[in-house]
Amino acid sequence: MEKKQFSVIGLGRFGGSICKELYSIGHEVMAIDLSEDKVEEYGEYSTHAIQLDSTDERSLINVGIRNFDEVIVAIGDDIQASVLTTLLLKELGIKKVVVKAQNDYHHKVLEKIGADVIVHPEYETAKRVAHNLSSDTLIDFIDLSEEYSIAELLATSKMNNRSLAELDIRAKYGVTVLAYKDQDHVNIAPSPDDLIQRGTILVVMGHKSGLERFENTAF
Repeated sequence: MEKKQFSVIGLGRFGGSICKELYSIGHEVMAIDLSEDKVEEYGEYSTHAIQLDSTDERSLINVGIRNFDEVIVAIGDDIQASVLTTLLLKELGIKKVVVKAQNDYHHKVLEKIGADVIVHPEYETAKRVAHNLSSDTLIDFIDLSEEYSIAELLATSKMNNRSLAELDIRAKYGVTVLAYKDQDHVNIAPSPDDLIQRGTILVVMGHKSGLERFENTAF
């Protein structure tokens, strides 16, 4: 897995959980909050923890926010601060801004100002969001238990025009291909002779360690 640089703005329950998860996965994380107590709390769960007002453009520039691959805006109940922070980040050229929405109204405003990804914590867990952000190939995953998961992975050029038999995924990684999606076609009973193309979405199930090895080596 490629190491990335993230900044998490807002260290409430959702933002704090994403911060911890991204940091535990091995990414560089700059944690930002207006509260000194929150910054102190998350110092051990981030590469840097900084107290600042994210609605102040100069403060964002001074901490080097433009150097980060992705920024997650997880500000709590202050919708105005969330919107202004998002707007500033897009104006500063951040490639991917992920924003926590409080409600449908907030969601619509975020869409209008160019938020790249909008999440609703009541529907999506912080762990799930963190893992999806971490990977260029992982589209989604669902935990079946503490040990097993189902994942959707985007096939890269390494798999292009190779059959499932040739890839031998189950033998190498202990991971089962349940189905694959290619353009508008969904195959829920894959044959060993089926060819996988770059951009095909594989739906796979297995032990988390096997899935991680599969993603890190086969992609």
